[in-house]
Amino acid sequence: MTIRQAVATGILAMTPALSGCLIHSHSVLKLRPPDVVLNATLDQLLKQVDERYSAIDSMTARVQVVACTGGSSQGVVKCYPSTKGYILLSKPEQIRVILLVPLLGSDFLDMVSDGKQFKMLINLSQDCAIVGSDTVVNSTQKGLYSLRPSVILDSLLIHGLEPDQFVSMTQDFRIPENQKKRKEIIEDPDYDIEFLSQPQGQVARTLHVVHIDRTNLLPWRQDIYNSDGRVATQAFYSNYQKFGQIDFPTKIVIQRPLDELSLTITVDKRTTFNQPLPANEFTLDIPKNYTVE
Repeated sequence: MTIRQAVATGILAMTPALSGCLIHSHSVLKLRPPDVVLNATLDQLLKQVDERYSAIDSMTARVQVVACTGGSSQGVVKCYPSTKGYILLSKPEQIRVILLVPLLGSDFLDMVSDGKQFKMLINLSQDCAIVGSDTVVNSTQKGLYSLRPSVILDSLLIHGLEPDQFVSMTQDFRIPENQKKRKEIIEDPDYDIEFLSQPQGQVARTLHVVHIDRTNLLPWRQDIYNSDGRVATQAFYSNYQKFGQIDFPTKIVIQRPLDELSLTITVDKRTTFNQPLPANEFTLDIPKNYTVE
């Protein structure tokens, strides 16, 4: 036997021992799919998104809202006490949001937009009014001062495919938070519909992504991107209930990472849809003692 053959024979003889020493195992949480997984084509999902949007012409919602401001740039997050309020909307772009001071019942935030002009009154440490565009142009405005009506409107009503847009679909899964302590976790598969702008050359920009839960084919999340390709708004939808023929989430969490603002909106069962709203519901006068920014 040559030296090379002897070395090879020795290595082969040691292989079982080496395998036992080098390979370690550990337990992991078992994942399994839900009992019911629904299938749909992209065309079917787009039709459902359009139908959900078309089903709502107006809404008068009684809500409970928790607002949190701050983040990594400040090193602290501050959450305001839960407050009652109202959200009124009338398509295509009219919306009014009123939040009340806890216990006292007076307004501490009143915000309105007709799709052209935006006004917001904030009654906190000082009385202030913000007037102008739905787009934040002053980068120093953070927290509640950065809130705009279009953020809430676009989160409540998910837009479908516009004629000048493109669309693609992928599949993924998520693990709901309320299962993290279980020994066996159900992974929820979803469809992710990406809405894209008209290409400029060979480049198309992502406008928003709608995540559809495959256990019920309802949206559970929406990501809305700004012109720089960054996520400006994330909206999370849960606790769907029927209001007549309309399936609507009664818990909506809106996160604005760039503005360091989040809103958790709980929708009351007394909310009504498609009732006529007078035009003066969307007018807001600025008191003379308010500072306008």
